Amino acid sequence: MNTLYHFKPGMGNLLPFSLSLSKLFTEGITNKLMACFTDENMRDAVLVRVYGRKTELIVDRANELRNFQVLQDNGCAPNLFCTFENGYCYEFMSGKALGPEHIRESSMFRLVAQEMAKMHRIHTNGSLPKPCLWHRLYKYLNIVKTEFAKKTSNSSFLQEMQIPSLEVLEEEIHWMKEHLSQLQSPIVFCHNDLLSKNIIYNKTEGHVRFIDYEYTGYNYQAYDIGNHFNEFAGLNEVDYSLYPCKEVQLQWLRYYLQSYKKLRGSGAVSEEELESLYVQVNQFALGQSNLNVCNYDPVASTTVIIPCLI
Repeated sequence: MNTLYHFKPGMGNLLPFSLSLSKLFTEGITNKLMACFTDENMRDAVLVRVYGRKTELIVDRANELRNFQVLQDNGCAPNLFCTFENGYCYEFMSGKALGPEHIRESSMFRLVAQEMAKMHRIHTNGSLPKPCLWHRLYKYLNIVKTEFAKKTSNSSFLQEMQIPSLEVLEEEIHWMKEHLSQLQSPIVFCHNDLLSKNIIYNKTEGHVRFIDYEYTGYNYQAYDIGNHFNEFAGLNEVDYSLYPCKEVQLQWLRYYLQSYKKLRGSGAVSEEELESLYVQVNQFALGQSNLNVCNYDPVASTTVIIPCLI
């Protein structure tokens, strides 16, 4: 309560029981997220996020907070009020979390494309960042190797789980790295986990904002877009017939490039660069891994991490 009073001084004039209004948003393995507020319309809400048990094996929490602050400084994230040992407290963004059906609407995906372009234009301060994709894949593979060596050395277990051997998986990662690196997709500041529910639409202000920054970091531009296109198929009940057709993709990519180039102060979008980005995005979409694996047992999650790459 004292922490909330510090960052929301107006709450200090209220009786303690006035803060009893709260809402639990998530109760998964990744984290727990609760809103605390006094106004039933949640206009004064503050969010408290508590990390899930052992999720630090997968998520670099220090890096998450650094990236949160970078996004905040560039107008892409709400205010971060404070941090504590197993979580942090930050500003609530009013709006509606989207579903897969919403991100397929042209009026909505125009806003998403523009917001992604804004995030991708965050400067690197003169540094030459490396893509985080390969580091994370090898990290996950090593976790499986070290933490679950007995299970993954059991061929019957691998067959039952429909998981290739770790040797095969490692070879596939090497092949993917060699192939996708040759596409020369620019390295930009990416969200890396743009599920529909990680997009908040504010109807009053007419914009969208992205939330949940656990996997943010520098990565391939085409990866971030391809990852998002895969989310058109849904999350719980995946239907890849809903993956955007070429016409829809080109429309989305044109919105994106127009915003991206406008932020750079450059000219019109050419058909050549539009087609080039289309090719890059679809190759990364075919080879993209769902890096939001904390909702799975680390061994079972290899069925999510790697087969998507091959």
